Amino acid sequence: MALSTLRFSTFNVANQVFFQSSSRLSFALVNLKPIVPGHVLVVPTRVVPRLRDLTPDEVSDLFQSVHQISRVIESEYRAQALNIALQDGPMAGQSVPHVHVHIIPRRAKDFEPLDEMYNALDAKNLSQDFAEAYAARPLRAERKAFEAEQRERQRGNVESPFAGIEDRERRPRSGDEMRIEAERLSSLFPEENRGVQPQRAREGSL
Repeated sequence: MALSTLRFSTFNVANQVFFQSSSRLSFALVNLKPIVPGHVLVVPTRVVPRLRDLTPDEVSDLFQSVHQISRVIESEYRAQALNIALQDGPMAGQSVPHVHVHIIPRRAKDFEPLDEMYNALDAKNLSQDFAEAYAARPLRAERKAFEAEQRERQRGNVESPFAGIEDRERRPRSGDEMRIEAERLSSLFPEENRGVQPQRAREGSL
């Protein structure tokens, strides 16, 4: 799939993508509101809500990608450990109906107590974060599609179990900030696995 068409749920995230698997079954993106620097998401290219909805090949590719990316993230951010988390369904804290794996670098005393990180993760509402970021952009086709879906949800025509707790403490990053990080991380991977590169950013993504 072309970089310009990669989506996280309904959102075009081309400018945030720093990795694509060789098979193109998975990709990784930098986070709009990271819990800590280096907090990234690894996502199957096909948009499905639950891990059980993926094919065996997609599952294998997703976690091989997590393995490959986690080594780079740990080194690049000088982490002492990693949290690797998948919230599989809304009752597990999933706030966007698209399977995604969090890779979160950890260092001593970054959270006190250590498991406070899980409360921070549970408090994230990625769907709302992305919606707010899109609302700040000029109206484009992606935003129109999202707003149409939201209207249907308000009418009760589309079930929406993804109602987490809004996180008001972290500032959403700008598209330029995320693109710069994506370009830097992309350069750390083999050429066939790279995501966004200078001059390749596409209009329509954050």
